[in-house]
Amino acid sequence: MGKRGPKTGAAKAAESAPKRTWKTKRPPWEKRGLTRAEAVIAFIEVLPITAGVHAGKRLKLRPWQREIIEAIYATDKKGKRQVRTAVVTMPRKGGKTQLAAALALCHLIGPEAEQRGQVYSAASDKDQAAIIFRELEAYIYAIPEFTERCNVLAFHKEITDEVTGSTYKAMSSDARKAHGLSPSFMVYDELAQTKNRELYDNLTTGTGARAEPLMVVISTQSSDNNHIMSELVDYGLKIREGSLPPDPSFHLTYFAAPEDADPWSEETWYACNPALGDFRSLEEMQLFAEQAKKIPAKEATFRNLYLNQRVDAEQRFISSVDWDACAGELDPASLVGRPCWAGLDLSSTTDMSALVLYFPEDNGAVLPFFWLPGDDLMDKEQRDRAPYTVWRRQAILETTPGRAIDKRAIALRLADIAGRFDLRGVAYDRWGMPELRRILQDEGIELPLIEWGQGFKDMSPAVSTLESLVLDRKIAHGGNPILRWHCSNAVVQMDPAGARKIAKDKSIGRVDGLVALAMACGLAAREPEPVTYDFSGGLVLTA
Repeated sequence: MGKRGPKTGAAKAAESAPKRTWKTKRPPWEKRGLTRAEAVIAFIEVLPITAGVHAGKRLKLRPWQREIIEAIYATDKKGKRQVRTAVVTMPRKGGKTQLAAALALCHLIGPEAEQRGQVYSAASDKDQAAIIFRELEAYIYAIPEFTERCNVLAFHKEITDEVTGSTYKAMSSDARKAHGLSPSFMVYDELAQTKNRELYDNLTTGTGARAEPLMVVISTQSSDNNHIMSELVDYGLKIREGSLPPDPSFHLTYFAAPEDADPWSEETWYACNPALGDFRSLEEMQLFAEQAKKIPAKEATFRNLYLNQRVDAEQRFISSVDWDACAGELDPASLVGRPCWAGLDLSSTTDMSALVLYFPEDNGAVLPFFWLPGDDLMDKEQRDRAPYTVWRRQAILETTPGRAIDKRAIALRLADIAGRFDLRGVAYDRWGMPELRRILQDEGIELPLIEWGQGFKDMSPAVSTLESLVLDRKIAHGGNPILRWHCSNAVVQMDPAGARKIAKDKSIGRVDGLVALAMACGLAAREPEPVTYDFSGGLVLTA
């Protein structure tokens, strides 16, 4: 235990330490004129290396580590930190745990500490959670000024700062005590290893009473597209590539080898391992790579942990580069009366519905329509991490009244669309169609509806057609942001025969618009059924 109780080995070692760590009256992070990021850096560089051949020497942040700190602790004109969620993803042995512990201590007793703050470190299990705690404990007992003010309860993995009344606690994802907390700072170590998102959600939803809460996630990537770690990384990447609007409250630091990079090239290794050849052993990486080349089961481990790739059996469908190259010029007014084929993907009750028109005779023009229930739109926006309110304001998303999708409103809109364009066929998924068919019949609306299965039989040729059109630059989608978002989410699944379909359950977000577009393209590409003539009655010529 700490000041009150039997001392740990680290505590006993502190008794022989010098009484002051810095010579100035003020600690280095309180020097006048420092930015918040500079103060955090100054605090971290007071801390010692606690293990290994360099134990006892002070930490010295590398330029790439400083860039991480500067991005997270950047402030607006009023000096307020904007980032609320920071995700740092990089390969193993990159100093992630040490950085996590240093930031936790900074918010407990350093320049980011606040009165009666609550600081938490989270991990997938108790053993992993204890690693960060032990690092904090070693930091505290190595610096007399910290030892004097902190009470360390080793058994409970808790630390109390007697100056501010702030507390630190190590938690694991198997804990059931995360409800009712009010965190000021949280760091989640190796989030990719957790089996559920309960602890993450409980921590992030408890920050409402804090002025500037901060969650820092430091982890390698998960191999699962649907994992919370993948969700966070994808959100950051989509902001970076422009398929989602900027979010000043979110920052992603991303070190990973591209999917098409040579995994055995040292050039690839250095590109995604900023610590390689410094405090990350090149020799150890070379040894594991040699094993991974010979043992197929180890290749996935190497690519995930050493290259930080999201190794998964599923395949991403269309790259953002290829998709963006097909934006083209789109003038909806010029398409009025033109022949087109459509794909209709109806939702059940609360999700998005999509209708996409494809005009093959007009440079492959694509005209999409999207619907969501109007009630609880902000909740859906938060759930899906998509700017639905912005899209509604831009008139690229239509909302129907109520909490459930209003199929009558969609039916009337379909009638309006059919009256403006030469609609040759509407491929539809049978899900939700019985109700819509009844409404169409009641309203006297006739549409050329064609059932389109969602299995490999119908979807595989549709997916291949859409893929070819994109790669050959034979569609023009106008850069619609919702359709671009759906494209960036899409993952294709392959059966043993090589047939493919867009897998909604494996994709990383909404894909309704892309499914509808694939059906429209597939329908347009279908060969017309041959006409058969019956000559059994003989041939009659008339003058």
